[in-house]
Amino acid sequence: MAGTRTFTMIKPDAVSAGNIGNILQMINAAGFRIVAMKLTKLSLEKAGEFYEVHKERPFYGELTEFMSSGTIVAAILEKDNAVEDFRNLIGATNPANAEPHTIRAKYAKSIGENAVHGSDSDENAAIEGAFHFAGVEMF
Repeated sequence: MAGTRTFTMIKPDAVSAGNIGNILQMINAAGFRIVAMKLTKLSLEKAGEFYEVHKERPFYGELTEFMSSGTIVAAILEKDNAVEDFRNLIGATNPANAEPHTIRAKYAKSIGENAVHGSDSDENAAIEGAFHFAGVEMF
C-alpha cells in the first residue's frame, strides 16, 4: 500500500491502562498500515524537545511531565490521507467532545490524559516520525 504517513504515540495513560492492543486493533481496522513501531519511554528532556512547539503555553510543564511519566508506543502509520483520517479516528482532544467511535472517546481519561497523540499535518508527521525513528526502522 502506498499512501501518506502520520505519526502517533499511545500515551502513558493508555499504556498503563492496558489499552495498547485495543488501540492498535482500531488503527488496523481503520485501514492503516504500521510501518514503524516501538515501545519506549521519553525522558523529561526528550519530551520537552518533542513538544517544544508548546514551550510558551501554560500546559507545557504538565504535558512534558506526563509524557515522561511512563511507557509509550510510538508508531508511524500509512494510508491514503493518513493525517486527516487518523485525526478523525482519534477524536477531539477533550474526550467529552469526541465522537463515540473514536479512540479518545473510548480510552482517554481527560484532556490531559487523552490516550493518543496524532500529527496535525503532513509536515509535522514527517518531523515527529523522524524524531522517534531512523529510516532503517521503517518498513
